Amino acid sequence: MSRERAAAMIERQGKDCADLGSPLYGALLGRVAEDVRAGGPCADAVAGYEDAPRDDVVALRLLGGVHALVLSGRAPGLAAYYPSAGGSFDPNRPGACWPAFREAVAAELDWVRDWMTRPPQTNEVGRANLLIAGLLAIARTVRLPVRLFELGASAGLNLRADRFRCIDGDFSWGPADSSVVLEETWGGAPPGWLVESAREHPDIEIVERRGCDLTPLDPASPGGALALRAYLWPDQSDRAARLEGALRLASRVPATVEAIGAADFLAGVRPVPGTLTVVWHSIMRQYVPAAEWARVEHELDRLAAEGTQDAGFAHLSFEPCPAGGPRFQLAVRLGASQERVLAGAHPHGLPARPVTA
Repeated sequence: MSRERAAAMIERQGKDCADLGSPLYGALLGRVAEDVRAGGPCADAVAGYEDAPRDDVVALRLLGGVHALVLSGRAPGLAAYYPSAGGSFDPNRPGACWPAFREAVAAELDWVRDWMTRPPQTNEVGRANLLIAGLLAIARTVRLPVRLFELGASAGLNLRADRFRCIDGDFSWGPADSSVVLEETWGGAPPGWLVESAREHPDIEIVERRGCDLTPLDPASPGGALALRAYLWPDQSDRAARLEGALRLASRVPATVEAIGAADFLAGVRPVPGTLTVVWHSIMRQYVPAAEWARVEHELDRLAAEGTQDAGFAHLSFEPCPAGGPRFQLAVRLGASQERVLAGAHPHGLPARPVTA
């Protein structure tokens, strides 16, 4: 039953990948599930993880390890099918890459098993689309330099969001020469308040950039950069291009990511006069145990209570919607005011759609 459970979770992840625009992973994971049921190399790869919680995303751990093999030049046969390594995937022949994938897992089982121990670190740059929208919404009310704190920051790429360029119709914001360009950021016309705020606030001053993660990645290290590339889906070139631009920015714009839990990290944060303290997180809450998240909420409430007009506080979150509304939503809380939902979005951040003004 445990093996069947793992196979079912892998199949479900394959359908999610296909729905989110990765026909390569959609095709592969269906065959991975069959191989797990049959006791093949993929069953050996996921052994010990059959009863893992769904949030452990066993399938993405396996895929990340194999993608890292490809990007490291250790699976040339499979690289021929991975666009991220110069290959090509033919959706009309979805099964053509499977033998090479299975062979790579069998030949490099120790490598893949090592990657199975790592939580996937998808430092999705597109989600900065929501962070930027939230900052511009806040700027309509509060005009103070920003101290930016990110929970579950991974490599801290989105702590540099103010250096990204957003373009969509009448909406443009950020440095014109940015190495990260987010295009078609909204499904339909961008909301009027966003266009207006972008014109009124062509830049937002960020004076501090700090984040936390239990297992942070160093974007300047070869291993860290490999992991960030490996957890992207190899047939999604737009995401890869954004990541490469963000890696270049990270080498020039300092930010600190501490190896610490979210609640303990927030316990050391206080509002500072003359600044706006902004706490941000995106699609990480599901990985935090309930007791830990209760402590996070306590610290967020404390910061909201401690905030003043001159030492402000805001909380931005892009997380799955608890009930009703868009599947993933941007919520903004300024000080002790009630949380407002501003937008729903694709889980990778692009495009977004306005919910309220």
